[in-house]
Amino acid sequence: MATDTQLDLWEVFIQPKSGNRYAHAGSIHASDKKMAIQNARDIYTRRGEGTSIWVVPSNCIIASNPSDEDMLFEPSNDKVYRHPTFYEMPEGAKNI
Repeated sequence: MATDTQLDLWEVFIQPKSGNRYAHAGSIHASDKKMAIQNARDIYTRRGEGTSIWVVPSNCIIASNPSDEDMLFEPSNDKVYRHPTFYEMPEGAKNI
């Protein structure tokens, strides 16, 4: 019987510029958080692409199941006040 010899799996998120949102860059293997940051830096920011890195153990990420879409997202559709259709965009406004 084969045993898994991989190190723990971590998800990597990179912030491209200060103030921007973090984006998922990919996954790496590492034995601890220090090694995860170093591996993420070496793999995903070799050319100075980011200003900050988040690493998260993959087993700590919880995701919804696509088959639960109606149960999770349908209730908000009846709350039209949450949709921006009733607001006028101010002239000159950016990033709204």
